[in-house]
Amino acid sequence: MKKKISILGSTGSIGLSALNIIDKKRNFFNIDLLSAKSNYKLICKQIKKYKPKIFVVKDQIIFKKIKKKYRKNKVKVLDSFNKVNLKKKTDICISAIPGFSGLEPTIFFIKFSKKILIANKESVICGWNLIKNLSQKKNTKLIPIDSEHFSILKLLENHKLAEVKKIYITASGGPFLHYKKNQMTKIKPKDALKHPKWKMGKKISIDSSTLMNKILELIEAQKIFNIPNEKIEIIIHPNSLVHAIIEFKNGLIKFLYHETSMIIPLANAIFDGNLEIENFYRKKKNKFENLIFQKVDKNLFPAIKLKSRVNEHPSTPIIINAANEVSVDQFINKKLPFLKINKIIMGVLNDKNYKKYAIRNPRTIYQIIKIDQWARETAIRLC
Repeated sequence: MKKKISILGSTGSIGLSALNIIDKKRNFFNIDLLSAKSNYKLICKQIKKYKPKIFVVKDQIIFKKIKKKYRKNKVKVLDSFNKVNLKKKTDICISAIPGFSGLEPTIFFIKFSKKILIANKESVICGWNLIKNLSQKKNTKLIPIDSEHFSILKLLENHKLAEVKKIYITASGGPFLHYKKNQMTKIKPKDALKHPKWKMGKKISIDSSTLMNKILELIEAQKIFNIPNEKIEIIIHPNSLVHAIIEFKNGLIKFLYHETSMIIPLANAIFDGNLEIENFYRKKKNKFENLIFQKVDKNLFPAIKLKSRVNEHPSTPIIINAANEVSVDQFINKKLPFLKINKIIMGVLNDKNYKKYAIRNPRTIYQIIKIDQWARETAIRLC
């Protein structure tokens, strides 16, 4: 029987990787739903090629164009996830809408999914309690597919958390690993987008260049695996081949190694590990020699200092994420210098109203949105 699959964010890098996997096994899948924001040409291409039952288009102008173009087509074109109504649960849902905007669709789609593969770390950071509680209620399985968290998941199989002494999340160091501090003042968006190892979207590429992605991944790991902050460390690994390392109390250290392609964790999550990766990805020659690991230079990457503040209050992660999204967007649009990204985040955390919002323990999506909005407005004011 064919598996039913839905992809939230089908025109982004993760969504395209998922469709690439599906292309190799077209007879295994029926596509229930795809979604995108505004990439008109790619939306049209995906409707023609994959014939999904539903396509959700968020941008109103593009939605109206798509709706008109396919008014006689079997595909149902919608402008909101709240209008989605699947008669049967989709077998696999891939949550790949980048940023905070992926939170609501992820929560909404839990009730329509047997298994959700979460690539959207911001959903976990800002709404993990809602996601976890609802998934338990609806009997929906959650699998993280960030390379780091998928690696931790696999490394922890057949182990108890009580056995763990330390977990190390690796960072490539991005394009500025070998820069001097004075060189950082001249960085432009095009420079920060040139990741030496990974092909990613704009936002995650900038986060990788500041190492803010590792702070977000640290928060995500704490929430998903219930691991305390002091048991997680971030280390530089320029090879980008080892994605997580676990040191056990018995003296053994395990790490998970795979090439720098999201196809590998994604395909393994889709097929529950029952696959031959060569069917989906052309492996390079394995190079186990010269694996490099080093400490993070906190002067070069000041975002790492946020590690000491992420657990300050219940909603501190929501505020950090919002301030970062605003700062990155301003930098991409050439309205903010690179070095001010971290300064804006710190400015929001030091704002006189910060604690008023950070101490809140939101129980609904609307309460989360209110905290997020305050942080965004404050960050914009500081920019």
